[in-house]
Amino acid sequence: MKFPKSIFLLFVLGIFTCVVVVANDAFLPLGDGHVSTAPQVGYIYSCQQNFAGEGAFRAGGWIMGDVWDPEAKPVVRGAVLWPNANISEVAQDNMRMIETNDLPSHPTGEFPIRPSDKAYQFDRNPNSIKPQSVIVRMPLNPQPAAQPNCVPMGMIGIALTGAEIFNGLDGQGRDAAAHEIQDACGGHPERQGQYHYHSLSPCMKDDAGKSGQHSDLVGYALDGFGIYGQFGENGKPLTDNDLDACHGHTHEVLWNGKLQTIYHYHLTREYPYTIGCFHGAVMQQTARAGSHQENILDLQPTDTSGAMLQPQPGAESAQRGMPDDHRRILENAAHEFGIDPEKLRQALGSPPPDFPAAARTLGIDEDQLRAAFDRARSSN
Repeated sequence: MKFPKSIFLLFVLGIFTCVVVVANDAFLPLGDGHVSTAPQVGYIYSCQQNFAGEGAFRAGGWIMGDVWDPEAKPVVRGAVLWPNANISEVAQDNMRMIETNDLPSHPTGEFPIRPSDKAYQFDRNPNSIKPQSVIVRMPLNPQPAAQPNCVPMGMIGIALTGAEIFNGLDGQGRDAAAHEIQDACGGHPERQGQYHYHSLSPCMKDDAGKSGQHSDLVGYALDGFGIYGQFGENGKPLTDNDLDACHGHTHEVLWNGKLQTIYHYHLTREYPYTIGCFHGAVMQQTARAGSHQENILDLQPTDTSGAMLQPQPGAESAQRGMPDDHRRILENAAHEFGIDPEKLRQALGSPPPDFPAAARTLGIDEDQLRAAFDRARSSN
């Protein structure tokens, strides 16, 4: 096993060889298994509890038991520029609206990962980066929710680079930053082409943090609270021990152009990297639109009178016969939990949809499943 940049001692005692690995500050704790059903420091309170998605197919030597070495992990090669990257932010009527095409303001690696790339030995991400149409509405001055909310699989925030921020899990429920291979900026695309980060990106601008001050704002969570870089007050590098279960805390920061005492999140080097839960409520107006979007209405096709249409003999699936808007809603709800839309449709059963049974079958919280459909309908 390879231990890059680690310190080890080799003792040869007769026929016995003993290797002692000394802790290295570059090593990070592995987040595998740190998924919770309630807010917990150092964990991700995930809406999804059962995972059967995709991810890297092979672990590398940078993962060593319950730690991993980010400096030993390869990155996806390339320096692809995106001159049409675009993000806009408008504040009006106590709301903030962010619109982005999800193309980052910095270079990315070359995706799909090429067979000649060292990263291909571990992660064969076949996806291409594609422009999206993302519109997010959030309160300009967010307030805490009555209780923290779980985070979905997929987008949990928007970075000021224009790219999406996901939670720290891969499709198999593992530590995404440790297992999956990203580019030099810590990003990669998922199957619909959405370029995103699972962790702190070195390409997010944080001039204040680098100069020994509190980090700059680097993005927004979907509940409206700000996401700042890894440095706290007086430039202190933050760890899980400095933050609450949602990966944030409250003190004075620059917010909306002036110093205010307000809750805010921090990205950190260690898992869960982004946020562990939502401190505030995510508005139903938060939406994703466009050809690569997933939104849905009903689970079965309907005619103009609203009567349910039955799949025709020979049809490949009931989903195939759905109107586009209904199919998009189903797909959007499914995407929040990282599951196949057809699997979700089958779990819900014949109309009317059986949300309690689907929640049990899929290992998803029923209220969160219903909320996902509400968000999908409102954004369709």
